[in-house]
Amino acid sequence: MHPHEGHHPPTGRPTSTWAVEHLRLRLTALHGELREAVARRAAVSARLSRPDLVPYCVTDDEVAVVLEEVDGAAAALGGLLSGAPPPQEPEPVAERELRRRASAEGVALPLDALATRFGLGRGEQDALLLAVAPEFDQGYERVYAYVVDQLSRRLPSVELLASVGARTPAQRLARRRALLPEAPLRRYGLLRAQGRAPLEAAQELVPGPGVFAFLLGWGGDVGLLGHDPGEVPGSGSATGSGSGSGVLPPYPSSAELTRLGRALGAGSIDLAGLWGCPPGGQPDAVQALAHAAGRPVRRLTSDIEADIRTAAVLGALLWIPVDGLHGGAIGDGPLAGGGADPAAAVCSVLLRSRTPVCLTGARPWRPAGLLAARAYAEVTVPAPGLTDRRAMWSAALPQLAGELLEDLAIRYRMSGGELRAVASVAGAGARLAGNGRPEPVTGHVEPAVATVTRGRGGSAVQAITPRRTLDDLVLPQSQARQIQEIASAFRAWPRVAERWGFARRSAYGGVKALFTGESGTGKTLSAEIVTGMLGLELLKVDLAQVISKWVGETEKNLEAAFRQAEESHAVLLFDEADAVFGKRGEVKQGTDRYANLEVGYLLQRLETSDGLVILTSNLKENIDPAFTRRFHFVVHFPRPAVPERRRLWSLAFPPEAPLAPDVDLDALARLDMTGAGIAAAARTAALRAADGDTGDGDGTVIAMRDVVRGVARQFQREARLLRPSELAEYAGMLREDG
Repeated sequence: MHPHEGHHPPTGRPTSTWAVEHLRLRLTALHGELREAVARRAAVSARLSRPDLVPYCVTDDEVAVVLEEVDGAAAALGGLLSGAPPPQEPEPVAERELRRRASAEGVALPLDALATRFGLGRGEQDALLLAVAPEFDQGYERVYAYVVDQLSRRLPSVELLASVGARTPAQRLARRRALLPEAPLRRYGLLRAQGRAPLEAAQELVPGPGVFAFLLGWGGDVGLLGHDPGEVPGSGSATGSGSGSGVLPPYPSSAELTRLGRALGAGSIDLAGLWGCPPGGQPDAVQALAHAAGRPVRRLTSDIEADIRTAAVLGALLWIPVDGLHGGAIGDGPLAGGGADPAAAVCSVLLRSRTPVCLTGARPWRPAGLLAARAYAEVTVPAPGLTDRRAMWSAALPQLAGELLEDLAIRYRMSGGELRAVASVAGAGARLAGNGRPEPVTGHVEPAVATVTRGRGGSAVQAITPRRTLDDLVLPQSQARQIQEIASAFRAWPRVAERWGFARRSAYGGVKALFTGESGTGKTLSAEIVTGMLGLELLKVDLAQVISKWVGETEKNLEAAFRQAEESHAVLLFDEADAVFGKRGEVKQGTDRYANLEVGYLLQRLETSDGLVILTSNLKENIDPAFTRRFHFVVHFPRPAVPERRRLWSLAFPPEAPLAPDVDLDALARLDMTGAGIAAAARTAALRAADGDTGDGDGTVIAMRDVVRGVARQFQREARLLRPSELAEYAGMLREDG
């Protein structure tokens, strides 16, 4: 809870009381400055021999007086050229005393909180208060109109806010600078332009929504009062934490990035390209570059010309993510809908500017005209390897060490932003569990990772949190061993690929597995168990949502599924994958060619995926041979034999289930059923037993007769015939339902 949110200590005064007292002190001082401004205007009017003619014509006397004013303004430019900052006005004793008393009661004055948040000096605070003043009393509007000598301009304007309190032309120009669109008051939206004016001096300004109520201590969130859409947090801005701070390895230690950044800072180049870096790593890479250049970072918004002007005024590096800008389309980027060819619009502005710009993207974007007109250099920034990820985890969570640190670096390819989120959530979890006492953060890292990465299911994928373990898996020993090897291989692959150099010899990344066998033999269950062994989330692709009759839509949907799995650090499962991974056929009609293109795209995408991808199929022969060559593991799931069926029946009934003594699991195991069929039959038996009207018991136990009926129903669902001889002595229990 913040003191400026309207709350107050039980024994103290409300925040609004302190706020009103603070505003009274500040407005009293401003009233004196307003009186001086009115007096100056009256003195100018008094020097005119015919002031009554001023609204209709310019008299000789008026020209002479105005020329004196203009001469003073020209002389003030010399003071600005000297570069000397305007002198800081001392804070009144009464205000210091008020702040001391409020602080003693645990109250932060709202104006102080706002000034601290957005970096406002005393002159900027005065300008804001003058703009808010008409909210207190509309009489201010007539005073403002008199000061600017134009009755139609009653709202506070740039000219008015710059002149009130400025005793010299130099001070007036210095205050004008604080009212530029790029300065904090207007950049954050604390003051907003009202209408349009032919001159910037005549531009009228009004306070942003919520500012008036906040200053009065009526509550509100200071963070919502202003927002700069181009600001990059942590890049030296008013709401950031300093240039380059918080940037995780490997980017700050990259010699290439440092060299490129220093060249930007020295002016040797003014356009830099950072290519190959995944979207999640681009913010850290850009901030490391800007830190080496000694500049803050600003990001492209919807108005590139305004962005360039703001970056130039602030001495900042403008960051333009170009993913999606290729081919003249910017997708969902900030320029979406901004014109027919946003790529051309970006080029047009950059060709006219020399403000330092950084372009980032997974793929390079290099318009020849732009590279010819500007001083350009680039660096390829690959995704962090295992050693780099280990350093990133260690920097974000210094408490991690040993096997846990190594394991997290292997399993999760997180960006700097995600790692900072994990550290924050884990820290909050430790504080909550400790109930005020220090508690190790390490025990809260895994839940924090789940909070940050999971639950991102979309229309094409279903997010599944694994709940079953190896104890629930019933397979022959060889297949069970292969399932465990898949999890071990996924953990080992980053070390083998990067530290042992196998990535340079292999075209395939990550681990790919193919599960084949009849329905109900445990393929999907095994995928869930492997995922649970790795502590990850399973994303099951809904092929009905993925496959489209429209050309190119299937590839787009598949790309979204792959990207979602990579961003969520999840295992991707294509269940019954024959529909999209089937064999390519002879091209006999146009649709055959497009179907083959889809398979070709999948082959390429499967190779580039660094995660764990599992496919299931009823028949291995249905999968295109080009896919099977790319699988590290091909596991065939046979129908369970008698020993496996015996264990499946024992697992089908939970320990809490009231199983009658007459249930003969050995007899049931002799029936040729899959694991899914056994589970379904057990569930049917339990439902029948619980319903005393349709069951053969009193609804308190699951009897053998209920199980036999469940088996019979399952055989019917599978369109199979259950022979009485298969049940031996229990054949008499097969009778029609009453």
